[in-house]
Amino acid sequence: MVCRLRRSLYGLKQAPRAWFERFASVVTAAGLSPSAHDLALFVHTSPRGRTLLILYVDDMIITGDDSEYIAFVKARLRDQFLMTDLGPLRYFLGIEVSSTSNGFYIFQEKYIQDLLARAALGDERTVETPMELNVKLQSTDGDLLSDPTRYRDLVGSLVYLAVTRPDISYHVHILSQFISAPTTVHYSHLLRVLRYLRGTITRRLFFPCSSSLQLQCYSDATWASDPSDRRSLSAYCVFLGGSLIAWKTKKQTAVSRSSVEAELRDMALLTAEVT
Repeated sequence: MVCRLRRSLYGLKQAPRAWFERFASVVTAAGLSPSAHDLALFVHTSPRGRTLLILYVDDMIITGDDSEYIAFVKARLRDQFLMTDLGPLRYFLGIEVSSTSNGFYIFQEKYIQDLLARAALGDERTVETPMELNVKLQSTDGDLLSDPTRYRDLVGSLVYLAVTRPDISYHVHILSQFISAPTTVHYSHLLRVLRYLRGTITRRLFFPCSSSLQLQCYSDATWASDPSDRRSLSAYCVFLGGSLIAWKTKKQTAVSRSSVEAELRDMALLTAEVT
């Protein structure tokens, strides 16, 4: 005998696709259109303003200028799904949001507290910088960890934390290169990053309301900075007015024969990813 499921169940491979198709059909019927840049972003434009809805699994953010249309979309969603309205945005996927009259802050203070609790550091020390100056880690430094699970878990958490902490982006990039076979030396540098976060847990990104819409990009590159393969590192940050909106550190794909070539590769990376 074969049973035909009338609706998707959690655990089936088809469940995420079926859920998204169902959700998309409801919001598009309400007047929202999927973005060409991100399928999880839906946009509605009217004379009263623009409304944005972004979805992550079954969590969503609705924002925009048209409060009447936002209320209409919420009502349509309540008719079709069991939905809880949590009010103004304060917490979403580990990212905290604080609004003021001058703008809003995004930060991950609770996420850092949970990360430090999982790390179980044996002291209360803090450091001024996430990594010492001119440190060049190699895969042969120190002895291999008997169980690399803890290292991988903490570095993976730092990767997500870098969403709101550009000051650790470079250092997380370095530590991530040794995920496959971390050593005691790599782990000690990981603990230093955690102690740095303990002392800077209140740092936040600020997005002012009065910021202009002028886009500014800054980039830089090292030359042959990796002692293992002589490849260079590229890094860039993008500002929209006075708001930092994007940043990245990435190892270049080929060996540069001069600092000029490294800078040109850096500019090519920035141009490709920003445009």
